[in-house]
Amino acid sequence: MKYHTKKKALILLADGTIFYGKAVGGKEGTAVGEVCFNTGMTGYQEIFTDPSYYGQLMVTTNAHIGNYGTHLEEIESDSIKIAGLICKNFSYDYSRPSANMSLLEFLNENNLLAISDVDTRALVSYIRDNGAMNALISTRVDEIDALKEELKQVPSMEGLELSSKVSTKEPYFYGDENAEIKISALDIGIKKNILRNLAKRGAYIKVYPYNASFEDMKEWNPDGYFISNGPGDPEPLTEAVAAAKEMINSEKPLFGICLGHQVLALANGISTYKMHNGHRGINHPILNLVTGKGEITSQNHGFAINREETEAHPELEITHTHLNDHTVAGIKMKEKDVFSVQYHPEASPGPHDAEYLFDQFFDAIKTSKN
Repeated sequence: MKYHTKKKALILLADGTIFYGKAVGGKEGTAVGEVCFNTGMTGYQEIFTDPSYYGQLMVTTNAHIGNYGTHLEEIESDSIKIAGLICKNFSYDYSRPSANMSLLEFLNENNLLAISDVDTRALVSYIRDNGAMNALISTRVDEIDALKEELKQVPSMEGLELSSKVSTKEPYFYGDENAEIKISALDIGIKKNILRNLAKRGAYIKVYPYNASFEDMKEWNPDGYFISNGPGDPEPLTEAVAAAKEMINSEKPLFGICLGHQVLALANGISTYKMHNGHRGINHPILNLVTGKGEITSQNHGFAINREETEAHPELEITHTHLNDHTVAGIKMKEKDVFSVQYHPEASPGPHDAEYLFDQFFDAIKTSKN
């Protein structure tokens, strides 16, 4: 194993609490964001490149990170999206034959600051008790007062619009142009595996920027509409909500995932709220209230929709619920082919229990075409 200088580093939370560690690879600097944790045992590369994590400092609860390296195909966007990484044991060497490079090389290519040798069990326990909050990681361990002042300037995730930071700037196409089904997708932070799942079922997708109007998306004459996952607070996404309202009225099938689920709720007059701690991991239990079956799911969100308002809404039905805290995990409109879920049926990483939702979307499209 190569020797790596272990420079002192720290995690400073917004309430003044400090945890110490070592800078991975001897890299120096400071990174800021909302601190959150993911409980997945695998899939770190997909997590780091998931646009939904934009602006967040990621604490990985698995004890070893980097031990299987990185692979060029295991990405969910064109770059790392987390603001920084916090872990216990960082593996500089890897043992997977098919890996293209080490995690350290991957982080360095993306100029990402990472901190290891942290008591992540204590840190996660603290976040669980005190809630998600802004934080910074830094190698400037002797400048606590200056770092506290810098941290005060970091905006809260509540009310923060981040889709514009990760969405495509121009429309683009994905899939086979000769496919029989055409889908207009609103990119508010879309993962590549969502596009793969749509394309492999026989769709040609046109992906639009986060602020695209319904008229833009309608002009292509799609057979259905899709609203993606993404980062930040859904409430500032007024353009996406306006577009969603018109998608609903178009009478064509509409499917939303994660942030897209929250946008659909807002389009129906349902409010959203920031959770004490979000759901981030690949083993979250969901109950499908329509079939009575349980699902183990991949999740990544810090906001949720209001259950009481949803239950009282005459046009909506709750289809899925989270078994840990009973938050709303899925809704559908009673008289339209419009539905959404708060989790990630495309997984990557995670289980594939919920892939049927893509089939459900395609069944609705085929029925509406006939």
